[in-house]
Amino acid sequence: MGGVVVARSGVNTKLVIDAVKGRIAQIQPGLPAGVQIVPFYDRSLLIAQSADTLRRALLEEIALVTLAHVIFLMHFRSILIVTVPLPLPVLLSFIGVYNAGISSNIMSLAGIAIAIGVLVDAGIVVTENAFRYVEQRQVDPGDRARVWQTVLESTRLVGRPVFFSMAIILLAFVPVFALTGQEGKLFHPLAFTKTFAVLAATVISVTLVPVLCSFLLGGKFHAEGANPVMRLLRRLYRPILETALAHRALTITAAALLFAGALFVARGIGSEFMPPLNEGDLMFMPIADPSISLEANTKIAAKQNAALMTFPEVEYVVAKVARADTSTDPAPLNMTETIVHLKPREQWRAGITLDRLRADMGRAVQMPGVSNIWTMPIINRIDMLTTGVRSEVGVKIFGTDLTTLEDAARRISDVLRQVPGASNVYPEQVTNGQYLNIEIDRAAAARYGIGVGDIQQVIETAIGETTLTTTIEGRRRFPVRVRYSAEYRADPQMLGQVLVASPRGSQVPLSELARIEHVRGPAMISSENGLLLATVLLNVQGRDVGGFVEEARARVARDVSLPAGYYIGWSGRWENQEHARQRLQLVLPIVLLVIFVLLYFTYHSLTEAAHVLLAVPFALTGGVYLLWLLGYNFSVAVWVGFIALFGTAVQTGVVMVIYLEEAVARKLQETGGALTRQALRDAVVEGALLRLRPKVMTVSTVVAGLLPIMWSTRVGSEVMKPLATPVLGGMVSSLAHVLVVTPVIFFWLHERRLGLQHEPLSPAATPPSMNWRPVATALVLLIAGVGSLYVWRHVRPSSQTPEAAAGQVVQRVNADSLQISLLSPTGTLHQGRNVFAIEFRSSDGRLVDAGAVRASANMPMPGMVTSSGLQVQRTAVAGRYEASAEFGMAGAWHMALEWDGPVGKGSVSFEGAVQ
Repeated sequence: MGGVVVARSGVNTKLVIDAVKGRIAQIQPGLPAGVQIVPFYDRSLLIAQSADTLRRALLEEIALVTLAHVIFLMHFRSILIVTVPLPLPVLLSFIGVYNAGISSNIMSLAGIAIAIGVLVDAGIVVTENAFRYVEQRQVDPGDRARVWQTVLESTRLVGRPVFFSMAIILLAFVPVFALTGQEGKLFHPLAFTKTFAVLAATVISVTLVPVLCSFLLGGKFHAEGANPVMRLLRRLYRPILETALAHRALTITAAALLFAGALFVARGIGSEFMPPLNEGDLMFMPIADPSISLEANTKIAAKQNAALMTFPEVEYVVAKVARADTSTDPAPLNMTETIVHLKPREQWRAGITLDRLRADMGRAVQMPGVSNIWTMPIINRIDMLTTGVRSEVGVKIFGTDLTTLEDAARRISDVLRQVPGASNVYPEQVTNGQYLNIEIDRAAAARYGIGVGDIQQVIETAIGETTLTTTIEGRRRFPVRVRYSAEYRADPQMLGQVLVASPRGSQVPLSELARIEHVRGPAMISSENGLLLATVLLNVQGRDVGGFVEEARARVARDVSLPAGYYIGWSGRWENQEHARQRLQLVLPIVLLVIFVLLYFTYHSLTEAAHVLLAVPFALTGGVYLLWLLGYNFSVAVWVGFIALFGTAVQTGVVMVIYLEEAVARKLQETGGALTRQALRDAVVEGALLRLRPKVMTVSTVVAGLLPIMWSTRVGSEVMKPLATPVLGGMVSSLAHVLVVTPVIFFWLHERRLGLQHEPLSPAATPPSMNWRPVATALVLLIAGVGSLYVWRHVRPSSQTPEAAAGQVVQRVNADSLQISLLSPTGTLHQGRNVFAIEFRSSDGRLVDAGAVRASANMPMPGMVTSSGLQVQRTAVAGRYEASAEFGMAGAWHMALEWDGPVGKGSVSFEGAVQ
């Protein structure tokens, strides 16, 4: 006996599970001897593991951020100024989300994880500027009044732009709140925690951080040139910047080419709704024939459970056959839901991955007439509740006739099986239910003088049941029901002998009054939008869902024609992806518009606003390249990462422009208001060099804050990595843009605004000669590396071995000195139409000509044998044959091969698994 606990919508699942465990412990002593309540699926373990992953990442991030400060400042007290306040925004964010009714989960903690670098960014700018003021003015640390005054002046310079740039980060992330549906429920907690944390960090950076600066800036100050790391960076950066200023058109062109390359690369990146979360448990859903009995389905479940328990990675298996007696369970009667609880990963066999384990399990549990679907418990429930589809992708066929719908579903499934990436394709058997139909012969009943109602009453009593009375036992009540015993209602012949009393007192057999026969009909009728519905279920493996659906839609539209009044809809997880895509198409332009408006109000110039906004496409460039290199797909998580990146990239551009404008203002003061082109250029170089340390520090802290997520392999990391990837790659490319491209554009705009573009630069302004050999070598190696990766990922199939070119090995059998291999493009044989290869090889691995080859594939069933129509023909390659077969059902097929040729005459029989 088993039970399921269903939590109400919107409650804290962890609290509900803990309360249920407490109540179970309370009632356990009152159970009969030997009876225990044992949980077979406990979601709290996944919740605890995923939250622990983020907590550990947060601690590692704080440690790495502190290390970055040590490297660039080399002043212990200054490090404390930035590091000590870091926990405060996190704690204030927790207070905010607690009052907002948001629990601590993987998404809410992710908001803090991706914001750690941003939380210290403002504090770095304020601290570094105060540190530089005290250092350059050689303020005596013992003169606290002078230190306090210096800190106040430095904070006034950067306080307003820092506060404003942090406001840009906040407002740029607001459109995430505009997401609705499933993506809104997923990312609203992340948006809340990040917003609360950044808001708290903004206030702390202009209040607490200056106070800490006035107290902790003391001791021995090291000039920026005394820091070996900064000395090396300045030595590399200055000639690069001066060369870029001297070749402005080339610099802008290179940046544009990198952006164009990112757009080209983005075309080859797939799409999906969300990165899959490894829940730690598997859900196995075998689907039998709709007419199967409960007893037979239970026996199948027991055999499959025994097969699954043979795997050492499995701790226990629990199956729920058919549906529970509740409206919350939409499972059909012929489907079994099996929870496969896996042991911790460290107890698995060496080299076993989750995909390989699932494939091995799929082959082990394959049975004739049973189709298998593999998923995970949580995502399965989400898919069923949101779209009504039990798999990753579903094709819904709408119409008015069930037979026509079932035929269309079968034809569509045959087309889908030919699309690369299709897995577990299953057309629902709409009209395969077995029914015992009793049709009353009204004319015969009239001859005997028996009313139709009387006959129906006898049928109800014989086959159904009649409640006679209710027995009371203590506080419990039980109905007493009566019907014919099983031997009198087991088949139509026995039912035909049931006697019906006539008004004349005679007993008439039911077979004289009605026609009794077995018929097929709908096992379950589904409807949607006022029309009947048939569904094709499938999963996608080895490619992105978005690309698969686009190709599948085109093939189905081309190869499947539907009658008038029938149409197709695509559902499942892809439906959520489409909804999110449409929403993001509205949200992302709003993000950029909000940022542009804020920049315009800052500079009161459309040109300056557009100049700073250029940080967005260049930040996008690095994010796209890293996304492509790591093999991630575009998803809602990735685009939320890009939204977070856009605000941070603009913030760094704003601060750089502030430094450049400050340097120009100082140069104006030095030259008495007469600014030459040479002086403008010198001011740009000076301002950019001043921004080098804080910019490198901020990027380093952001990168350091994201690295623990990228190298984590714990539960939940597979969701976090695609979210952090755009921020990580974008911050690196943003560093190059802000340090090189932004000063170039700033100089270009200001020399034209001041009318200085025709003034010649002095010879001293010519950049010192650089040794371009290492730079050119690095660029060549980078281009070669990216090109090699592209060739490896997209071109390598053409260079595979002859065996690999024929497909992946499905099965190998040995016959005398021959090794016979079955190969298919997907590595499996599947239900429906298959085209695969058969190879004959000698003991040393060479292809050998087997001459004339005949083959057969049959599945023995009770009372019949199903044939696949297996056909074999030669190919241009000696020893390789092309085979085609139509496997009507999944399971173990008896296959036989016969050959007669140069290698001799022989035959072999074996069992082949069809999925």
